[in-house]
Amino acid sequence: MLVVGSANVDFVARASHVPAPGETVLGHDFAIFPGGKGANQAVACARAGGVPTRMLLALGEDVFAPLIESSLREAGVHLHIVRVAQHSTGAALICVADNAENAITVAPGANSMLRVGDLPDLEGVAYLLLQLETPLPTVTEIARAASAADVFVVLNAAPAQPLPKELLDVIDVLIVNEDELTLVAGHDGSVAKRLESVDVPCAVVTLGPRGCCARSQGGFLVQPAFPVVPVDTTAAGDTFCAVLVASLRSHVSLPQGLRRATAAAALATTRAGAQSSIPRYEEVEAFMCSDRYRQSNQDALAAQAELLAYCGLPRS
Repeated sequence: MLVVGSANVDFVARASHVPAPGETVLGHDFAIFPGGKGANQAVACARAGGVPTRMLLALGEDVFAPLIESSLREAGVHLHIVRVAQHSTGAALICVADNAENAITVAPGANSMLRVGDLPDLEGVAYLLLQLETPLPTVTEIARAASAADVFVVLNAAPAQPLPKELLDVIDVLIVNEDELTLVAGHDGSVAKRLESVDVPCAVVTLGPRGCCARSQGGFLVQPAFPVVPVDTTAAGDTFCAVLVASLRSHVSLPQGLRRATAAAALATTRAGAQSSIPRYEEVEAFMCSDRYRQSNQDALAAQAELLAYCGLPRS
């Protein structure tokens, strides 16, 4: 598994609510964590179990780079680092509200200097996972190079932006949240209609506390969320993406992969921070065997019916 993407230092302030434009909010906690969508997903892939993970990333030559390197290496990720002296390591300013919602501003820094020429040898790479916190032309060229080498290409299209056809043409699985799906699809119809209009073999949308929905091989799948008490949702989406891809890489079926990814994402919301919140394989296994998980299964039919209706799909 190769992850290509961003690595940031997350500066996280907790407050009663996310500030509105022009508003100053008095916070009550502050912490610094290693983060970045690419790095978060690399850590989650490595912790998913049984999937050797490599990452291509760009870092500045500053005091923040070692924090990111240490976290990735500790998770077991093999690193291909591009050193960028003229830019700082990427940074994210994050406000986390008491209800676990967040607002994030990213300063890309060194991430903006990643280029297709930095791509390592793809020998032995079966799956590639990309995001959009690095330049879109770089993402497009790396995806095309990987596809030409018969690598399975997965794109988490976040942060949201319109995607060129030459990128969509080489994507095997696209993962987005609901707002990102609207931008990629170009309209705001039902979830199902938006998924149908995205021209990729498989498209998956995460729906927050509702769960997720996927379109693949002409059909739809839904997976309701697992009820937890959230603390911080910062890395939930990254955890979902990585665990789904790691599951597919381990030859797990798509329905089973969606279930495992949804469980892992739920666990990630119960802890603070980005990489620090990402669960290990054993933790996800224990959660899926727990009374809390079994209790949620008792209500699965009702939750699935509600999710199907929300997505604009008939009850099965």
